Amino acid sequence: MGNIHSERIAALRVMMESRGWDAVVLTGSDPHSSEYPAPRWKQVEWLTGFTGEAGDVVVTADHAGLWTDSRYFIQAVDQLEGTGVELHKTRIPGAVGIPEWLSDKARVVAVDGLCQSVSGLQEIEDALGEGGLVVDMPDLLQELWEDRPQIPVSPVTTLDVECFGGTPRVDKISWLRKWMLLKGYDKVLLSSLDEVAWMLNVRGNDIEYNPLVISYLLVSQDYVKWFVKKVVTDSELDPDTSDSFDELRMDGVDVEDYDAVFFALSDFGGEEPGKIFIDPSTLNSHIYKYICGCFPEDAVVCGTSPVILEKSVKTASEIENLRQTFIDDGVAMERFLFWLETEVASGRTVDEWEASQKLTDFRSEIPGYRGNSFENISAYGPGAALPHYSTPSEGSAVILPRGLYLVDSGGQYLTGTTDITRTVPMGECTDLEKEDYTLVLKGMIDLSMAVFPRGTAGCQIDALARMPLWKAKRNFGHGTGHGIGYYLCVHEGPQSIRYQYNPQPLLPGMVTSNEPGLYREGMHGIRHENIVLCRDAGESAFGDWLDFETLTCCHIDTSAVVKDILGPEAVAWLNAYNEHVYRTLAPVLPPEVAAWLRFKTSPI
Repeated sequence: MGNIHSERIAALRVMMESRGWDAVVLTGSDPHSSEYPAPRWKQVEWLTGFTGEAGDVVVTADHAGLWTDSRYFIQAVDQLEGTGVELHKTRIPGAVGIPEWLSDKARVVAVDGLCQSVSGLQEIEDALGEGGLVVDMPDLLQELWEDRPQIPVSPVTTLDVECFGGTPRVDKISWLRKWMLLKGYDKVLLSSLDEVAWMLNVRGNDIEYNPLVISYLLVSQDYVKWFVKKVVTDSELDPDTSDSFDELRMDGVDVEDYDAVFFALSDFGGEEPGKIFIDPSTLNSHIYKYICGCFPEDAVVCGTSPVILEKSVKTASEIENLRQTFIDDGVAMERFLFWLETEVASGRTVDEWEASQKLTDFRSEIPGYRGNSFENISAYGPGAALPHYSTPSEGSAVILPRGLYLVDSGGQYLTGTTDITRTVPMGECTDLEKEDYTLVLKGMIDLSMAVFPRGTAGCQIDALARMPLWKAKRNFGHGTGHGIGYYLCVHEGPQSIRYQYNPQPLLPGMVTSNEPGLYREGMHGIRHENIVLCRDAGESAFGDWLDFETLTCCHIDTSAVVKDILGPEAVAWLNAYNEHVYRTLAPVLPPEVAAWLRFKTSPI
């Protein structure tokens, strides 16, 4: 018996047959390569029912497949049941990606060019080879998707850099123009929403959890044009947006309608348009094809946007604000953990959903809070074995006074973005739970204590977090660390800490997560996560050195620690960290929470 998703796939196949398409490829992204797309662009979810943040779909006449990574394997199997969609695992040995899979199965492939990056499209075209054809069909699902959401429109605000840190937008624009002159580019088109928000010091709420505004930014030596999905008639704007637009115009930024980007690009094309720079990893292929039709071939230059690296290195004022933000966030976390332990120990029934909502309530009391930085992962026991578990509002698991509870969460604040995971022993734990708990913790601590030469990339130190697990023949499938924005996206590059090759060196000022894990399907999941700041560690005869400052300020529970596994050096680090947490937070916590925290941070 079919379901709504199998019916939608069947309707798509009818469309494919009528148009002569052998295959359709749909990405889980939007026209700006966003990790969290607005509802309008949740095409994979609408078609298949899969709700994970990373997943692409291929549909042919006789096959429908979802490609996703290990964070979502268990979730995908559950959500795809009954749809006829088969799971294709990525980032594992022997994995076959979509382009390779299509190479001998299709000649004519349709894509939604608005949601397909330039680089992604190129990979498909290369795989199909001579005789293959990729059809660009913007809004491909439009005629099938009844009541499809509109492009969101939320108020625009600007950041006061004097209060909240950072660099004035005019200085950022000046920096970008200098870079353009150095490279010989006349124009730069930015399409990644966090890059645009960072450049202009603007924030919005067009995408859940990310304070972004759906828009494009075109910069030349003579003008700055911001193409934004807003009503640009001043009389029709909300006060925040109107004030923001006025401020932007005073700084030389022209505010234009979102779709006007096409007219602007065609106006600037011609016989001698100069060179335009784009980033093919984030620009959608539909606009790219349009640019290629307006500009001579040698006038379109592809490369990595310089904004990515520039915004990843936080300024001194941003770092100071982040330190305070993580203290404030730690207060919310400690109040939550105290509440959770007290409630469960009292015998009251608390489920995963209630716990998640309570944590959000505590965060919402912090001045400058602007929402969560991602959907809370509140998971007890087997649920925690799903790295990106989605806590159901109804029927979520009851948290019992035994075993392990995992909470991965974060907040968006005017003074920064937070992300923290704590695995909490709720009572008696099995020997295996304690052993896994300690091995993961040792990996996190070992990476926290790392000292490394300048020029070291994250992929070169990833093994430090995995070695305790590897020695016990255990592992985890996701990366160890990702960059974090400043009141921007909770996941950002260019740096990462993972075993996959990434040549980007870690630089002083970069803020990165440190979150090894371990997952046993049907049993438990463990992840310990702190956020670390890369900083200078001095020099020697052998060069310049870097290390990490831990920004996260929330205790790590020691009740499940196997001291012999952790080892003396890691034990010393853990005791010192917990003491730092207590001394920092106790003065600003309610007395009963401070007393509880004193006990929780006692040395082991």
